[in-house]
Amino acid sequence: MISLLHTADWQIGRIFSQFDEDDAAALFEARFKVIERLAAIAHERRADAVLVAGDVFDTQTVSDKTIRRMFIAMQGFSGPWLLLPGNHDAALSESVWSRAQRLGVIPSNVVCCLTPTPHTVAGKFTLLPAPLTQRHTHQDLTHWFAQAASPAELPRIGLAHGCVQGILADNIDSTNPIAAGRAAQAGLDYLALGDWHGTRQIDERTWYAGTPETDRFRDNDSGQALWVTLTEAGALPQVDVLRTGSYLWQQTPRTLAVPSDIDELVAELQAIDSHDVRELRTAGTCDLSGHRQLDAAVKDAQARARALIWDSSALRLEPTEADLRALHADGFVGEALQGLRTQQHGDDAELAREALLILARVLDAHSSTSTATTTGARS
Repeated sequence: MISLLHTADWQIGRIFSQFDEDDAAALFEARFKVIERLAAIAHERRADAVLVAGDVFDTQTVSDKTIRRMFIAMQGFSGPWLLLPGNHDAALSESVWSRAQRLGVIPSNVVCCLTPTPHTVAGKFTLLPAPLTQRHTHQDLTHWFAQAASPAELPRIGLAHGCVQGILADNIDSTNPIAAGRAAQAGLDYLALGDWHGTRQIDERTWYAGTPETDRFRDNDSGQALWVTLTEAGALPQVDVLRTGSYLWQQTPRTLAVPSDIDELVAELQAIDSHDVRELRTAGTCDLSGHRQLDAAVKDAQARARALIWDSSALRLEPTEADLRALHADGFVGEALQGLRTQQHGDDAELAREALLILARVLDAHSSTSTATTTGARS
């Protein structure tokens, strides 16, 4: 029996520029930490090899320090690591792989599969890799698997990075194609794929592992790796999904219409913790009192979450008469508030909304100062 840990799309060196600097740094670091977890899993479960199905690095231009750190993160497993170039880190004549070789940091137990050449791994299986040698190709680089000779007693394992044809919408002509049914056609016992960032089974012998640490707002079952066992050549693989990611990425679109909508959203924000990476987009309408409540809840959640983006540009403020009385907004100021409220329906809606918030904050501060002064004078 052989046991394999199948992973892909590490995207080491990815920059998360949409987040604040400290959050982006933590998400950058998480990609090294998940490799350490993968190494620990492979060591504890005594894997025969770890298969990494492409996009090990996010770009060809990652720093030398990042290259070194990645290989250091792999040290927890001393067995074979089989790394495949994908579209982000294709095996060009000058690439991140050639730099790693010049740096002399590739351990002896790591095989960088830079050419389509069969490998016999630890005498237990034959690996057929299909490395990308350019970012995009319209040829199926796995076509040679069927003609590749291998010992009959050893399982045949394919390793590729690309898009299995027929799983996307019919009108999408994807690059780096892989023929549907390649595993059966080439006599593979298992075909380990990368490129799709979520875990996905294609057929009984073909799987996408997905990225081991979620890296985008898409509900595609990511943050996992696959534990694959084969009893013998020709047997169907047993595939178990392992949770490996630290962070839960979610988009939360909410349309607010009544006060209870705000209460529900506040409760949801209060449940956010340090494992959450959240993008919250609000639309609809709310009054100033509700906006204050929501703003306070968002600020608290941002302090607890790993990262929280709040986009309220589509949220229209509708001050109530109670809001206006609380702000002491009468006369010209009251008219200005009403005018800004109306302008939120026009071409400058976002500008009017921001002006309305600024004016409300100024009036809030003035009201608080006046109250404090009056209280002090009475004392």
